[in-house]
Amino acid sequence: MSHVLSDEAVANAMEEIKNNLSSRRPDDDNILSHIHKVSTPPKQSLFQDIKHNFNETFFSDDPFGKFKNQTGSRRFVLGLQTVFPIFEWGRYYNLKSFKGDLIAGLTIASLCIPQDIAYANLANLEPHYGLYTSFVAPLVYAFMGSSRDIAIGPVAVVSLLLGTLLTDEIPNFKSHEYLRLVFTATFFAGITQMALGLLRLGFLIDFLSHAAIVGFMGGAAITIALQQLKGLLGIKQFTKKTDIISVMRSVFSAAHHSWNWETIVIGVAFLAFLLATKYIAKKKKNLFWVAAISPMICVIVSTFCVYITRADKKGVAIVKHIRNGVNPSSVNEIYFSGKYLSAGIRIGVISGMVALTEAVAIGRTFAAMKDYSIDGNREMVALGTMNVIGSMTSCYVATGSFSRSAVNYMAGCKTAVSNIVMSIVLLLTLLVITPLFKYTPNAVLASIIITAVMSLIDIKAAILLWKVDKFDFLACMGAFFGVIFQSVEIGLLIAVAISFAKILLQVTRPRTAVLGKLPGTTVYRNILQYPKASQIPGMLIIRVDSAIYFSNSNYIKDRILKWLVDEEIQRTSSEFPSIQYLVVEMSPVTDIDTSGIHAFEDLLKSLEKRDIQLLLANPGPIVIEKLHASMLSGLIGEDKIFLTVGDAVATFGPKGADL
Repeated sequence: MSHVLSDEAVANAMEEIKNNLSSRRPDDDNILSHIHKVSTPPKQSLFQDIKHNFNETFFSDDPFGKFKNQTGSRRFVLGLQTVFPIFEWGRYYNLKSFKGDLIAGLTIASLCIPQDIAYANLANLEPHYGLYTSFVAPLVYAFMGSSRDIAIGPVAVVSLLLGTLLTDEIPNFKSHEYLRLVFTATFFAGITQMALGLLRLGFLIDFLSHAAIVGFMGGAAITIALQQLKGLLGIKQFTKKTDIISVMRSVFSAAHHSWNWETIVIGVAFLAFLLATKYIAKKKKNLFWVAAISPMICVIVSTFCVYITRADKKGVAIVKHIRNGVNPSSVNEIYFSGKYLSAGIRIGVISGMVALTEAVAIGRTFAAMKDYSIDGNREMVALGTMNVIGSMTSCYVATGSFSRSAVNYMAGCKTAVSNIVMSIVLLLTLLVITPLFKYTPNAVLASIIITAVMSLIDIKAAILLWKVDKFDFLACMGAFFGVIFQSVEIGLLIAVAISFAKILLQVTRPRTAVLGKLPGTTVYRNILQYPKASQIPGMLIIRVDSAIYFSNSNYIKDRILKWLVDEEIQRTSSEFPSIQYLVVEMSPVTDIDTSGIHAFEDLLKSLEKRDIQLLLANPGPIVIEKLHASMLSGLIGEDKIFLTVGDAVATFGPKGADL
């Protein structure tokens, strides 16, 4: 064997084993004096156990701790600050912070206006609904959100998802029923987000892995970009499907009769300009504002050119009329009954979860960059409230936008006041400026969307996934190809399915490792990771790297027995002493259930038939408590449960093996 003691040590060990291998040496004070017994934690009542587990699951951050030992008035103030964080940080707000927020708010407003008009088109809505959303939603979030950097509004992925799911229910997106279903889906998206926050179930969104999100976002970006070929090429008749095959077939079938060269010139020219400004901003960080204001410049210049040349009469599609004025009420438009209620709930839950995942990811990213923390559950309540109010004020689903948040961060925002500034600019736009967008060509809006979604394709992240974890890369590619070859919802379903499959695989097939002793130490490590680690004559030490539940208990038992058989064959062929003791290192085992207990009972019976004794090392408090409760500790033997592997080796191994 490669992981064994030297020949001289083996000879000495074999001699010792012949003399006293199976008997304990209680008289050897030098060896046993340092050995401690594994202690059992104090017994908790059923109520205490349930309370502890409940608090750890839902209130591990102790959100109510600050209310303890406070007066009634102080509790009211703290409660108000909890619901509206602006009352907490607003006390320290100053002119210097406002200057940063003012510049950032104006900058992201110049970016969001053309984006809102374009994203509304993705959701098959009139342009003013995108502007409505960027007026109300950021205003609500500024009072309730805990992120300083996130910029709120419609986003491409959620807009496309809504447009796709809603047209499956109501193909005629110009009908009033379609608009009502939009508000219904937005309402239930907000309810879903609020419920997750209030019930402190935010951990559910963590089941959608980072790898799945990378693939989903990349696929959605390509799908969105391909959808914009309709506006970029001036195609009149275009497929309603989103998969790449249907889109490209529609593009090439229209090549001979529907492409408009004036539209192509406008679209390609401004697309090149947007890409150039984005490249400049990437190379020189201090010129980030160039890329931020370039969409508005494109809109202004292209609108002016189309107006003076009347290119719209030559086949160039334009936005036409955008309704001005503030948001009308849409409370009575929401379906609370009827045949579209179930569709509204389903679409709302899906879009709400996707929007929530994107917002939380963006918020955490920028919070880490500025070294502050955000409350995930508070964020969910804020986003949910924002969308519920939005559904009643003619808005559709809003969330955090990565491109706007990046610009907001680079522009030097200090607090959520930048969202308030942006909202005020959108209000002025709705009241005064919207008629000026009448001649804005759709090709420019398509160029703006294509440029915006390019940042969602993260090739570096995909390469890193390949290097680090092939299963993560598979999840990424599954979500990616699911989106581009089927649909956004199928890609999302594949992403969730693969994420759950990974969790199930890790739970049902945990790792086990054979341990050896590092030379000159009392440390035991995986012999595959540390080739110089040598095994102990007459003993096999195995570490289980997972909690032991019904889903994996039989696998762990079978895996241990397989290790045992393989090691016995190798030791026999190398004339190494046969195995007399099996040591299971249990420090990674955080919990064990009744199936795990039964698996250990079966393991014990199998070992008895082989005349091998079972030793346990370092079981945790929950595990040792359950071992005692099930009487398994008595079957194994109280004197065969040790604090460390070293203690087990010192007691039952060859003399001097752990010195």
